[in-house]
This record gives sequence, C-alpha cells and structure tokens, in this order.
Amino acid sequence: MAKDKTVQVKEKAVKIHDKHLKQMQSVVNTINAIQFNIGKMEVSKQTALDEMKKQQVNISEIQDLLLREYGTYDVNIDDGTINWPKEKEDKNEK
Repeated sequence: MAKDKTVQVKEKAVKIHDKHLKQMQSVVNTINAIQFNIGKMEVSKQTALDEMKKQQVNISEIQDLLLREYGTYDVNIDDGTINWPKEKEDKNEK
C-alpha cells in the first residue's frame, strides 16, 4: 500500500526575493547589451559591404580604362609594370 506523502507548500509569493531579482536583471541587461552590440556590428558590416561594392565598381572602371589605353589591365599593383604574357618559344628555334 502506498503511503500518502505530505508536501509542505510555501505561501503564495507576491514578489520574488531581491537577490533573484538582481540576478534576473543582470542577465537581462547583459542580453540586451549583447543584442545592441550585435546590431551595431551588423550596421557596421552593412556599411562595409556597401563600401566594398562601391570600390568594386571603381576597380572595374579603372580596369576598363587600362584595357582601352594599354590593351590589358594585368598590372603589378606595386610598381605599375604591365604583366605581358611571356611569348611562347618557337619549337623550331631549339
């Protein structure tokens, strides 16, 4: 036969203990700060992506200019030397 267990129930609380409230506030404030920082990072990321798109358009325009002026846009970015393809050796010259 099962014994009946008596469970003592606490009185219905109206408010949580200050210690628990402070813990909860701390966690919620931390989450809010993290979400705010993520939002700032996303805005920065989007701004950087927009700038990257602008610069890609700029490099395409420069490449078009170089192609018209020099016939190629394969250039050494450090010194401006054109990287012309090396001529293939004539097999008969060997």
